[in-house]
Amino acid sequence: MTDLAFDDFDNDLGAAGGVQLLPLGLDEPAPTHHPWLRQRHGGWPEPARRRPIGLFDSGLGGLTVFRQLQRLLPGEPLLYLADSARLPYGGRQPEDIRGIAAEVAQWLQEQQVKAVVMACNTTNALAADVVRSQVDVPVIDLIETTARTLRARKVAVIATQATAASGAYGRALRRHHPSMRVHEIACPAFVPAIEAGDVSSAALQRLAADYLAPVLDDSLEALVFGCTHYPLLTPMLRKILPPHVQLFDPARPAAEMVQMLSHRMGCQADDQPKATFRFCCTGDPVRFAQQASRWLDTPMEVEAVNLRSASHVG
Repeated sequence: MTDLAFDDFDNDLGAAGGVQLLPLGLDEPAPTHHPWLRQRHGGWPEPARRRPIGLFDSGLGGLTVFRQLQRLLPGEPLLYLADSARLPYGGRQPEDIRGIAAEVAQWLQEQQVKAVVMACNTTNALAADVVRSQVDVPVIDLIETTARTLRARKVAVIATQATAASGAYGRALRRHHPSMRVHEIACPAFVPAIEAGDVSSAALQRLAADYLAPVLDDSLEALVFGCTHYPLLTPMLRKILPPHVQLFDPARPAAEMVQMLSHRMGCQADDQPKATFRFCCTGDPVRFAQQASRWLDTPMEVEAVNLRSASHVG
């Protein structure tokens, strides 16, 4: 098993070739309709400002988003839920994913988070509306922030089966950029391999080359990580892709959106000397702690939580 640490896998987000990264300015419309954006012009009271930002994923992948938030908002408390009892989401039917998303959102609402970051592309693609209907705080999704930020002529999106089949990235990108050519590629073997600690084996590299073969030509400008696990494959993918292709991690613009909303809502917890982090999982907390500690390069305690159907959905 490979020892995993995020500092070994930072991807190159700089613009390359015809790729442009569009800024998310404070004049951008908010990505949610909740009333707190309109009512709290004077800033939140101190206890509310100390509420955590909630993130969720089916396993380890959402920690790539956690890391970006940690870097951009170092004073913010963060709550991370890994629904590892139902890992992976990507091979499930849409109705299962929507039911799972409703349960997770309800649990986060009960934890009194001040915002929800959907650190899972599969739920972004199939259940963003479900999550928004279950909470009364801002919901930041990866797909929309990517579509508003990335501009290129030809883009490939690598994703889980469910995300790729949904066509969500293609619709969002073409809505903002009608002339963009978007290819969505299902890579079902990646998440199980990454969860098992394999990010660079020869067998996985051959499989990745097969996945990407249809789009590997000089006109490809950007490869979007349509699953939050996939940034961990950056060194391996760099061996396969032409050097001019930009790797785009949606976690970065999503973290920028959280920063923007925190500023607009006046709910920053930036006066805290040290941020507090809480990690929860629906599966084996000891195993998750061991894996996540390697990813984040820090020891951690993980709480076991029991969502209503987590032990009954196979």
